[in-house]
Amino acid sequence: MASATLSNMGTDRNPPSGPLRDGAFVGFIPVTDLASGRDFYVDTLGMTTTEESPFAVVLQHGPTVIRLTEVAELRPQPFTIAGWEVPDIGAVIDSLRSSDVTFRRYDGMDQDDRGIWTTPGGDQVAWFLDPDGNTLSLTELA
Repeated sequence: MASATLSNMGTDRNPPSGPLRDGAFVGFIPVTDLASGRDFYVDTLGMTTTEESPFAVVLQHGPTVIRLTEVAELRPQPFTIAGWEVPDIGAVIDSLRSSDVTFRRYDGMDQDDRGIWTTPGGDQVAWFLDPDGNTLSLTELA
């Protein structure tokens, strides 16, 4: 099964048009403590810091920019807010577990001993939390 990449999805179905066609995407992740968030996203997940201010930490991950934004109060949502497509989900899980990251288990989902759920299409997905309780995911495409 061939999978589309973000770089070719727009050209396959909908030619890029509109006012954002040349803009780069920036994702925002709320955190209650910038230092703790930076430590997790940089030291544990391996992202690169490109800018820091009293209000935000800007991270680079490939072509994507993620901005950790400090908020006074945070109620983490019960759904995934950010995720990464990885080539070997088992190796990434092992690496993150060695940094004390715990993978989530969900009732009613047939997850293996590592917490990996295999979708009906064969993709593999696993979930974990950042220090603020934001749900993050890993996906290995089939």
